[in-house]
Amino acid sequence: MERIQVDLGARSYPIMIAEQVLRQPELFRPYVDGKRLLIVSNDVVAPLYLSTLEHSLEQAGAQVDSLVLADGEQHKTMESLNAIFTHLLEANFGRDTLLVALGGGVIGDMVGFAAACYQRGVPFLQVPTTLLSQVDSSVGGKTAINHPLAKNMIGAFHQPQAVFIDTQALSTLPSREFAAGMAEVIKYGIIWDRPFFDWLVESKDKLQSLDPQALAYAIRRCCEIKADVVAEDETERGVRALLNLGHTFGHAIEADQGYGVWLHGEAVAAGTVMASKLAYKRNQMSESELQQVIDIHADYQLPIDPPAEMTLERFLVPMQRDKKVMAGKLRFVIPIHIGQAELVADVTQQELASLIDSQG
Repeated sequence: MERIQVDLGARSYPIMIAEQVLRQPELFRPYVDGKRLLIVSNDVVAPLYLSTLEHSLEQAGAQVDSLVLADGEQHKTMESLNAIFTHLLEANFGRDTLLVALGGGVIGDMVGFAAACYQRGVPFLQVPTTLLSQVDSSVGGKTAINHPLAKNMIGAFHQPQAVFIDTQALSTLPSREFAAGMAEVIKYGIIWDRPFFDWLVESKDKLQSLDPQALAYAIRRCCEIKADVVAEDETERGVRALLNLGHTFGHAIEADQGYGVWLHGEAVAAGTVMASKLAYKRNQMSESELQQVIDIHADYQLPIDPPAEMTLERFLVPMQRDKKVMAGKLRFVIPIHIGQAELVADVTQQELASLIDSQG
């Protein structure tokens, strides 16, 4: 088993990565023994893993209840959040409640936000079951729901007590979801670690065939980077913003197309290529490295272009509500080289118009 520590002083917590984590009660016991807890999952993941996790948590000494919500980004809403609160209140859960998120990024974000809000804050555990949530959203304490006008704009920073990553859960992940998760994996190589990017290029066949050792290494390396960044900048005042490479364009695509039409990772992939093209147009990235960014996304079956019908205006409306907007200025994460990125605030509408007009 791999164990990575997110170092946040008194709120530090471990990320545990292994096969069959869900079947190891002893790993959960320090967090759940004697507790009353609620597992929240969705109607895709629950039939696969809920009973296994319930059994392990009961073996670890917990009193277990569960709630199953509808699956999908379109259900990451105030209505779903309120369903969690209603269940907790109707079942008389108190301030000693422990919530457990079993699912992908949508479940993890909603359960984390519910935990941040319920009785002014209760602890929670992350048990991510998709590649995207295992390498990114389950770590770092960013929790939120969507608003019809913008993604992830209603939320809170609320760190989990621990993250339990079962790599075997990826064996049931649809290929499209796996590819979407790879967009976040690739992101870490582009912003932080050139050797890891090169390894991803070389290891495509192993990763796409779900080779256990390759998967474990990819997940571990992403979590190591995320843990280091979060420890340095928990509330995204500086370096943590680099983790949003591709997300300003990507969130605009998701909002424009309708949540769930494009998977989050698919939108991030197209957004990362757009950010890289922007860097190239600004003479901050070489043509060779731009092509490498395009090629790796294509190799992992990810989109490299945004929707053809999206005009400058259709990008600008949701982007102007982006969390990185400061003093009315749009800010973008752009790669300088593969392995290094920066946050810029001087991108003009003329540059964006030129970039969007050149797509396709």
